[in-house]
Amino acid sequence: MISSIIDMFSYSFMVKAFVVGILISLCASLIGVSLVLRKNSMIGDGLSHVGFGAFAVATILGFAPLEFAIPIVVIVSFLILKLNENNKIHGDSAIALISASSLAIGTFLISITGVNTDINNYLFGSILSINNSDVIISIILSIIVILIYIISFNKIFAITFDERFAKSIGINTNLYNIIFATLCSIVVVIGMRLMGSLLISSLIIFPSLSSLQIFKKFRSVVIFSIVISLLSFIIGLIVSYLNATPTGATIVISNLVIFIIFKIISLIK
Repeated sequence: MISSIIDMFSYSFMVKAFVVGILISLCASLIGVSLVLRKNSMIGDGLSHVGFGAFAVATILGFAPLEFAIPIVVIVSFLILKLNENNKIHGDSAIALISASSLAIGTFLISITGVNTDINNYLFGSILSINNSDVIISIILSIIVILIYIISFNKIFAITFDERFAKSIGINTNLYNIIFATLCSIVVVIGMRLMGSLLISSLIIFPSLSSLQIFKKFRSVVIFSIVISLLSFIIGLIVSYLNATPTGATIVISNLVIFIIFKIISLIK
């Protein structure tokens, strides 16, 4: 088994998948903690459906999917923030409205144009087929997300727990909400190459939920969410390689198993 794992890294596509996956898992775990604590977990799912629609349009028009999808998803994340301020359309309703529409538009366009593409790659991910350009973009964007999160950590902490208090002590909550929405959008789009539009939200949510079963301090939750996310990815990638199973689905199952273990530990304590 050890030799098989070592052989796994003799393939360049596995090395690319490992590097990009590690960075995406790290970014997703950072963003996920605040989303879960703010009860906005489904934003990741909604934005991933928007990403699917953007990927479909990019493929039809012959554009680079990643470069095309990121600004589209960022703009839509701002739109969701605005819809949340609307008295007639709140939270989950705004997300459901946009995500369902985007998924339907993407599927419809691919169907009527007859573009030669495997829709499953968009829905369930295909990190093993990621090209060099996407690898470079993913690495650069992941590093940017990590740096901005670290720099803005205290501000994100404040708006996560009490946005009104944060505003009262002089924090520009609107600015940091926009920054956070942008970071979330970037993570979702680059993460779709790993997990697909139907599974990326699990990469964001599961590590945070698992960590919250045992740890209560924000910093501890963030740290162990990172550990769980990286561990789940590594286990999922290795199991996927050894058993020829879908990478994204295997990573989700790894996350699910860890969540169940942490839940049992929390019940025993």
